[in-house]
Amino acid sequence: MDRRLFLQGATGAALATALPAAAQGQTEDAKLHALMDRFWDEQVAEDPETATELGLDVGARAGLRAKLSDYSPAGRDAMFQRIKGRLNRLKAIDRTKLGAAAQIDYDVVAYQYETAVKGGERFRFGEGPSASFSYAPYSPYIISQLSGPYQALPDFLESKHPVASAADADAYLQRLRGLAAALEVATKTLRAEAARGVLAPGFLLEQTSVQLGKLAASDGLATAFAKKAAAAGIAGDWQARADDILTKAVRPAVERQKAAVDALRKTAKDDAGIWKIPDGEAYYAGAVGYQTTTSLKPEEIHELGLRQVQELTAQIDTLLRAQGLTGGSVSERLVALNHRPDQLYANTDAGRAELLAYLNVRVADVQKRLPRVFATIPNAPMEIVRVPPAIEDGAANGYAQGASLDGKRPGRFYINLKDTSEWPRYSLPSLAFHEAYPGHLWQGAISQQSTDIPMLRRQGGGFSAYGEGWGLYAEQLGDELGCYDDDPLGKIGYLQSILFRAVRLVVDTGLHAKRWSREKATDFMVEATGRPRGGMQREIDRYCVWPGQACSYKVGHNEWVRLREDARARQGERFDIKQFHEVLKRGRLPLVVLERVVTTSLT
Repeated sequence: MDRRLFLQGATGAALATALPAAAQGQTEDAKLHALMDRFWDEQVAEDPETATELGLDVGARAGLRAKLSDYSPAGRDAMFQRIKGRLNRLKAIDRTKLGAAAQIDYDVVAYQYETAVKGGERFRFGEGPSASFSYAPYSPYIISQLSGPYQALPDFLESKHPVASAADADAYLQRLRGLAAALEVATKTLRAEAARGVLAPGFLLEQTSVQLGKLAASDGLATAFAKKAAAAGIAGDWQARADDILTKAVRPAVERQKAAVDALRKTAKDDAGIWKIPDGEAYYAGAVGYQTTTSLKPEEIHELGLRQVQELTAQIDTLLRAQGLTGGSVSERLVALNHRPDQLYANTDAGRAELLAYLNVRVADVQKRLPRVFATIPNAPMEIVRVPPAIEDGAANGYAQGASLDGKRPGRFYINLKDTSEWPRYSLPSLAFHEAYPGHLWQGAISQQSTDIPMLRRQGGGFSAYGEGWGLYAEQLGDELGCYDDDPLGKIGYLQSILFRAVRLVVDTGLHAKRWSREKATDFMVEATGRPRGGMQREIDRYCVWPGQACSYKVGHNEWVRLREDARARQGERFDIKQFHEVLKRGRLPLVVLERVVTTSLT
């Protein structure tokens, strides 16, 4: 942790009143950062899964390795009460006495806590514990194709729980028992919240049932665990012990959850939008504000999306014509491009390996170019891997996971390879730039390794508009760095990717504010983007259970571009893009705070 500004014991506090104003301000900075370090320690202790992901469940925290978060409604309420308590402790700091940088730290954490408490206290349902301290006040369904312990914990145990000693193996078995308990409480909560009118759409409960069936039939949690133990040379019949827990506790819990989901499916409605739940319009308004960190209204976002879809479609049309692709609508020409043999990978393990190899080549190419536009080059090892097949039916098309703090696990860019036809070659570079370099994994590494902010801020989750906006801006950087100079189809893929995010503004607000059906939203997305229907259907299904989050991408991208061009206009010839990108060292920020930071630092 960064303790450069910390006071050394009570001596500093005793001197505070005797120091001049500037020194007192510094002392208040130190008090703030000491408090944020305490918040960090508390949050790590409360979130065993994230402690493991970051490699922090060691030493005095070693006991966390055998624990899981509390997935009950009481655990959710307690989590938000703890956040409220931290907010009150934060407000005891006199913000007026803080230096400029410390005021930013204060404002960011206060914003995060305030918005989490506001949503968590008003809407007392849905998910609670969430990876990387994100709090998830606007994830409405305790169980869906994308939410619930059944969806998150098996992958966590298989891919993130370390097994390097007998103690690790015993901890794994304890967590396996904890998985069964988490499943049971989630099933009970599912029934209770369904009775209140909060239930995922029926078509998504069908997907959930399929995934639960696969989990019930799988022995992966035991076999993968046994392989890890054998590889580490840990004596003992670990497979048998894990199988015993799976047979007696986990599978029965999974089967009971599947039975509950199947029963509820019989009466569930297929209305896709969050408007259908009690107080649904207010819920969506809150979700949009939380995800975009703006005051934009759903109607404003919908109209913004329609305008940008039109503008981007015209740009793509010009590029398609330059390639001799002139027949039919833009969408029809993109669909034809999707099916060209030279753009397809075989839907086999060999084809998937070839696709992954191509992604690695494109990431290596852009990485060589990044010193031209970045002053800070992070130590950011990463790997590109397939989304685990067990969860690919409901998983996102692509996502990133940062490296552990101990350096033992690199950052990972996950791509959903359920069907390789959904990933024509020309679409892949922009995805890699978004998720890996210079996108999420690059931005996350710069923040994680920054010494300018407390650990709480380096690892803080949330602020989707900042992070996802940066991901789209990173795609734009790939174009500006010349990555498509010899790849005109890749340039089309890049603009299609930006178009895809503009379409999200339309369909997310369409689903949740304008009461569009799943079919109408999917049709609009396929017709506007020209992307394969299977992948677009999965996207729409994600938006159904995560209202507002899809709006954060393009809203954030618009702001990153606006702030850069405003700084360029203010500074003229003095503008240095490397210095503009140094803002990443300030960690994730709400857009309103990002604007203040950029404006004051680049005058």
